[in-house]
Amino acid sequence: MRCAFLGLGVMGFPMAGHLANAGHEVTVYNRTMSKAQRWLEEYTGKAADTPELAVREAEFVFSCVGNDDDSLAVGQAALNAMSAGSVYVDHTTTSASCAEKLAAVAASQNIGFLDAPVSGGEAGAVNGTLSVMCGGEEGHLKNTEPLMQAYAKRIVHIGPVGHGQLCKSVNQIAIAGLLQGLSEAVAFAKASGIDTNKTLEAISGGAAQSWQMENRWQTMVQGKFDFGFAVEWMRKDLDIVFSEGSRFDADLTVTKLIDAYYEEVAQKGGSRWDTSSLVSRIDR
Repeated sequence: MRCAFLGLGVMGFPMAGHLANAGHEVTVYNRTMSKAQRWLEEYTGKAADTPELAVREAEFVFSCVGNDDDSLAVGQAALNAMSAGSVYVDHTTTSASCAEKLAAVAASQNIGFLDAPVSGGEAGAVNGTLSVMCGGEEGHLKNTEPLMQAYAKRIVHIGPVGHGQLCKSVNQIAIAGLLQGLSEAVAFAKASGIDTNKTLEAISGGAAQSWQMENRWQTMVQGKFDFGFAVEWMRKDLDIVFSEGSRFDADLTVTKLIDAYYEEVAQKGGSRWDTSSLVSRIDR
């Protein structure tokens, strides 16, 4: 299929690559053109100087940019240049209201729209094992799913437009709480003097098991955080959580506390550290 991918960050770069490796005709756009040129050194495809040029002949357009403002700017530019009958998929984590605005623009031009944030981190993007949470019409998802399977192992239709983004908020709430608990567990294990490798072997096969434990325990023990999903991006996502939660009076007491902990990590220079760096607050 003829595709465009807008945004070649930590996630978008390998996701676009999986589409190219799957045999699709991919045109990429990135605000910093040097990244698009680097992508062309690794994958087969084309690069465009603007979103409008990238999507001009695309049947499917995917985006993965920074925040609501980025998503709206790139999305509106792309939608204005897309053909009727094509589909726009926004993988950016945004507010539900942002998704609804883009969906309205798409509908006015007979273009399909899916809000489809992802989970799985950089490793999931590189390995093609992301989980995708989709909001929008089932028919648009049915047409687009074969392409998303190039970089995703799980694709779930959550509901109408915006519900993919609300699902991502649920995901981030769960991760924040889990990582704080895991941080305290790691700090406790180290302080007690027990073998942390054997501890991981023992508890990762039981009820405490999680993706974060299996993929972050060792690096948390070692105090290594220069990789993965950055603290500043988690805080951006949690701002969305709090904004959305205020609409229906959600109890986010613990999540707000953990966001304050992330602020502490950021203040000591950890804005770009992986979210598992929560342990750095309490590890002695």
